[in-house]
Amino acid sequence: MTLIMSAARAQEIAATFDLRALPPDFYANPYPVYDVLRTQSPVRLMPDGSYFLTRHADLLAVYRDASTFSSDKKIEFEPKYGAASPLFEHHTTSLVFNDPPLHTRVRKLIIGALTRRAISSMEPSLIALVDSLLDAIEAKGCGDLIEDFASAIPVDVIGNLLGVPHADRAPLRGWSLAILGALEPKLTPEQEALGNRSVVEFTDYLKTLVADRRLHPGNPEHDVLTRLIGDEQPGEKLSEAELLQNCVFILNAGHETTTNLIGNALVALTEHPHAKANLLSKQELLAPDSIGLEAYLNPVIDEFLRFESSNQLSNRRAFKDTQISGVEIAAGNLLTLCIGAANRDPAQFDLPNQLLLERQNNRHLSFGLGIHQCAGMSLARLEGRIAIGRFLQRFPNYRLTEPPTRGGRARFRGFLHAPFSVA
Repeated sequence: MTLIMSAARAQEIAATFDLRALPPDFYANPYPVYDVLRTQSPVRLMPDGSYFLTRHADLLAVYRDASTFSSDKKIEFEPKYGAASPLFEHHTTSLVFNDPPLHTRVRKLIIGALTRRAISSMEPSLIALVDSLLDAIEAKGCGDLIEDFASAIPVDVIGNLLGVPHADRAPLRGWSLAILGALEPKLTPEQEALGNRSVVEFTDYLKTLVADRRLHPGNPEHDVLTRLIGDEQPGEKLSEAELLQNCVFILNAGHETTTNLIGNALVALTEHPHAKANLLSKQELLAPDSIGLEAYLNPVIDEFLRFESSNQLSNRRAFKDTQISGVEIAAGNLLTLCIGAANRDPAQFDLPNQLLLERQNNRHLSFGLGIHQCAGMSLARLEGRIAIGRFLQRFPNYRLTEPPTRGGRARFRGFLHAPFSVA
């Protein structure tokens, strides 16, 4: 359950705030610390010379100004991973950590397979997958919200997008957790070694998959891998390294954040019984054939994303000298954008620390903004809507049987385990 942190303890952590030396109680509940930083030092100079931003308006300004703030991570990641490491090659080649023109080329290819029509066509198979997971849970009478439900959904969806055979999908979650875990501000040697090994194993597997897809192309309107391979548009074809590393990125981006969305939401409802009761009172809207399901649940999904953002931190580097809220930022300075803090900024949200599932005009930043806004956000909303809606319809009286286990990460906020009973 969410740890209640005293105001004195939040002040103590904020006074010496360092992403490379965070205490366990911060990981359990970072929001009181973010509140202190946002109030007292919203553009905070960090011990390593970077700046930590916590206000919604400041994050908006940075996200919208791609000409001043770069997403390229080569300068940051070379000393962290080593220029010859697999982690460096992956994280400096993937879509999210690049500027145009590479970012533009890859994003255009991916977006082409994630049109509204393409996403709508995924709904029947997604419903069938969710129902099969719920059937298995019902047969046991219990399960784990993460292992038995939340994590299985995006792995299957992304596996379908890339055309990964079902028999080959078992390692995908482990690879994703290890590669994304290596983005944490402080790494152990074991985490770094596992991250590097996971990149190698995943890309080795993808080489075989790509070779097969070149011989047997799929439908490019639905098959992202076929689109990425295709050379029908001269000048937009990806190099082999760009192709492989962006396939890794697609799994990671689509897996971890959606797993956290579903898991965080279902745990949050157990901690906020009034919100859960209000949601369950709309059973007619939760029905699978309800014509109002999408319109009702989309704001609900957005509030879950605001309240517990799956991705809590992002980064930019200043291209040139600039200012943020009167603070001088020199060219080359690294910025950490705290999405988790911005999403609870009282200057933007009424009652920001309350879970209000019918909140309207919810300008949360969990999908980012600007040219790097999440390409798969409509797909993530669909997965969340189907998964959470059908889970609640089937198991309205579910309860946690043990305290859930957090992932222990600052950048990605979610659970590793959340055992529950259906009644």
